Amino acid sequence: MWQKRAIALVILLIGCGIGWWVSSSQINASRPFKLGLDLSGGTQLVYRADLSNIVESDVAESMSALRETIERRVNLFGVSEPIVQTERAGTFAGDPEERLIVELPGVTDTEKAIALIGETPVLEFRMLKEGADLSNISSSTINQIFEPAALTGKNLKSAELQFQGGAGTLSTPVVVLHFDSEGAKLFADLTRENVGRYFGMFLDGVPISTPIIQESIPDGTAVISGNFTPEGAKELARTLNYGALPVPIELISTQTVSGTLGAEAVEDGIMAGLWGIVAVVLFMLLWYRLPGLLAAVALMLYIVVILALFQLIPVTLTAAGIAAFILSIGMAVDANVLIFERMKEELRSGKNAADAIREGFARAWPSIRDSNISSMITAVILFWFGTSLIQGFALVFGLGVLVSMLTAISVSRTFMFALSMDAKSGFLRFLFGSGIKS
Repeated sequence: MWQKRAIALVILLIGCGIGWWVSSSQINASRPFKLGLDLSGGTQLVYRADLSNIVESDVAESMSALRETIERRVNLFGVSEPIVQTERAGTFAGDPEERLIVELPGVTDTEKAIALIGETPVLEFRMLKEGADLSNISSSTINQIFEPAALTGKNLKSAELQFQGGAGTLSTPVVVLHFDSEGAKLFADLTRENVGRYFGMFLDGVPISTPIIQESIPDGTAVISGNFTPEGAKELARTLNYGALPVPIELISTQTVSGTLGAEAVEDGIMAGLWGIVAVVLFMLLWYRLPGLLAAVALMLYIVVILALFQLIPVTLTAAGIAAFILSIGMAVDANVLIFERMKEELRSGKNAADAIREGFARAWPSIRDSNISSMITAVILFWFGTSLIQGFALVFGLGVLVSMLTAISVSRTFMFALSMDAKSGFLRFLFGSGIKS
């Protein structure tokens, strides 16, 4: 029996240690909770990606490259923990569209947020169509006389300013592009198979160079020359290094949350959580008495473990995530309710407390297992198919269900066996009873 009580004491001490770590990390701000845009304040920008010139098989890769490019560009400006993600959204017309969502915590100036993304260039390499007249080139005729892009900025590794053609004032500024391994292969194939043909380099749909392919260029290096000034070429190289987009994007919506509203949401969420915990603990104490007290202790351990996981993963907490956390608090004691009701039936049949506890857990386990598995399946489906808001809810909910199942089965069971009380009659019988009856 002392072994069970020692294990229960160790679990309790571990829980207290985790609770101390969570609270101290918040007081010292060494590992604060990661708050979403709706709680910390900031700006959300939603862009629509133009994939009209991208084949269906390359859509996923292009959107991934777009996300990485925008994320790299935003990080250059030092925004604290920006979130850049893509999603496929339905439209009223019925056809889904690819969107890019950019969340900038702490940035509440919409114009500044848009400036952070900026007019990021779309770089394209397109072959002149057979028989097309290059003298008719203009922004309105590009799609008529040039083929779809054979290579885009998604494979651009870097751009740099160089001078060619002489020394001093006789040198000509050019921008030299270096592609990654995939881009180098595509550019080598493009130049090898089209020697003698014109091809165009376009930036945001504007032709900046239309040279003739003289020979194959296998080293993955392209040179852009277009009557640049040194300052203009330097600016172009800098802009391309900030991120040449693989596909064009269009801003379709903005949302700004002030820091004050975010702080109020956090405060309201904390108060709702505290009231929820108090209500659950009071119910368990009044209805299930001593087992309810042990369930309340297990619930506290569940809460500190969940909060620690939020910090370690880390989980980005949103208003929906807080709602899921509060919901999981109620679900965390659901397993205990099933167990205690089974225990009550065993006690009424004349069994002692130890046997009643053992049978109560054994008989309640199938119901607990099935209900938690169904909840986990729901959380996985919501996370897999939901938008970012729904994913935050699903992640917190799924973690809560998983941890609550472990605390209900392991922690509560250990605490119950550590008591080792015979509750056949008297006051102990009352402590192990429930409701208004002993």
